[in-house]
Amino acid sequence: MTDTTPRTALTLLGLGDMGTALARTWLAAGHRLTVWNRTAAKAGPLAALGAAVAATPAEAVAANRLVVVCLLDDASVGSALDGIDLTGKDLVNLTTGTPAEGRARATWAKERGARFVDAGIMATPSMIGAPEAGGYVFYSGSRGLFDTHRAVLEVPAGARFTGEDPGHAALHDVALLSAMYGLFAGVSHAYALIEGEDISPKDLAPLLSEWLGAMGFFVGNAAERLSSRDFTTGVVSNLAMQVAATGTLVRTAQEQGVSAELISPYLELMARRLAADPAAHGVEDTAGAITLLRRPDRGRAGAQAQAGR
Repeated sequence: MTDTTPRTALTLLGLGDMGTALARTWLAAGHRLTVWNRTAAKAGPLAALGAAVAATPAEAVAANRLVVVCLLDDASVGSALDGIDLTGKDLVNLTTGTPAEGRARATWAKERGARFVDAGIMATPSMIGAPEAGGYVFYSGSRGLFDTHRAVLEVPAGARFTGEDPGHAALHDVALLSAMYGLFAGVSHAYALIEGEDISPKDLAPLLSEWLGAMGFFVGNAAERLSSRDFTTGVVSNLAMQVAATGTLVRTAQEQGVSAELISPYLELMARRLAADPAAHGVEDTAGAITLLRRPDRGRAGAQAQAGR
């Protein structure tokens, strides 16, 4: 059967590990690719695979309507594209950044006549071009740009559009990564507790995986309670009980000679929620403690104002 999938010509700025993985995947799929990298030698292997190598960012941008940027940080994006004519270009920013940086870069691109989407890559370089690995990319900003180029954007990894607010891709990215590091912190603390004991980490590992999987209900439960603001209906283990039990966790860490620094912040947050009104909050689900984390002076408007300074 003849492959009739349309091939798109595109430009890629940035050939770090992620950029190189993206480039190889697009080339393997038959797309015409122009690349640029500050260290030109990195483009050599891609040239051998059929990529056109541009000497400057301006030359690379001029080559194609679709321009994908995968650089170190937002400052690198501004530096690489400084003074370049972006009129009529479709700019896709795969550079890791913050929501405020995504929104500011969208405004910057619009002022220069370009459509823009920001992105958050939920994958490692080894997951690019490997659908079975489950990697994907969040996109937000111009819906028209995303719809136009969705087919080519989905070649390296799945594409998930999170809305026309250009900050939402980065926000989804950081939200998921923050949860990941919180999970890593708890697992790290658990392994530290058994160090020096006659308990193999390999024996504890399946128990940890099983337990964390069982506790995954908290994700949906917390979402429902935060949406409804009902922290008391159907509570199985209330905040007062949870706080009372946390002393055992801290004392065990002390007995084992393990710092509690990875779990103390969450334990202290629950205790602070309870102390504010023991009668009202003691019967709540622990999700109520989440409401203490947002600083009232730093909502989205405050963050935008800070980013504009």
